[in-house]
Amino acid sequence: MTSDDRPITVPDLIAMKSAGRKISVLTAYDYTMARLVDAAGVEAILVGDSLGMVVQGHANTLPVTLKQMIYHGEMVARAVRRALVIVDMPFPSFHLGINKSVGNAARIVKRTGCQAVKLEGGGEQAPVIAAMVSAGIPVMGHVGLRPQSVHQLGGYRVQRDAQRLLADAKAVEQAGAFSIVLECTAAEIADRVTAELSIPTIGIGAGAGCDGQVLVLNDLLGLTPGHVPRHVKAAADLKGEIARAVTQYRDEVRAGTFPGKEQTFR
Repeated sequence: MTSDDRPITVPDLIAMKSAGRKISVLTAYDYTMARLVDAAGVEAILVGDSLGMVVQGHANTLPVTLKQMIYHGEMVARAVRRALVIVDMPFPSFHLGINKSVGNAARIVKRTGCQAVKLEGGGEQAPVIAAMVSAGIPVMGHVGLRPQSVHQLGGYRVQRDAQRLLADAKAVEQAGAFSIVLECTAAEIADRVTAELSIPTIGIGAGAGCDGQVLVLNDLLGLTPGHVPRHVKAAADLKGEIARAVTQYRDEVRAGTFPGKEQTFR
């Protein structure tokens, strides 16, 4: 394994900020897609609780359970050879008191083989983050739009409270998080947060000034049905390609041309 192929670590991501190198992060939820994403060379793979919407078809992330996150995390970590694997802590697995929350984080790390967990929240979660870090569990924070708090926030809205966002981000940093996601945050505020933190900021709908970017894989690949968020730039139209391939298969079966000689055993 060359130096470029060696597994990426938490200190590597922190060093990338210092070096001015952008960090690419994508979600993955299963073995096959995780292998493809890892082979393409992203620095980190997030097993997001967005699977509640992308995989399970729920309206939000709230129904996702700890057991389900571990199940998907196991598949992804089993596939990955280079990228840093981060698993989301679902609601309310880190709102149950420090001891229970640390225990849940430890369960994720032990069962999946991931290198870090991610949890939503700012200053109110600082004691929990500090306890996890003290236990040897790397933590990625998440401020701005927090999907698990969608009801409290009144929907999926761009966050523009600069004072609150900066205070939350600094509290997460001081608690020991190695990185922080800024979601759906006004770009000028995200730029300020990025400049004032020593840990990497990973943006999603937070402008180009963040130290890195994360997207939901299905959005990137053009697989998302219906509304696609403004911050997404689809790099492919796999939804259309899948429809074309399935239609071709159906037509060949109906016409009796599949299976042909090449697909038949003698």
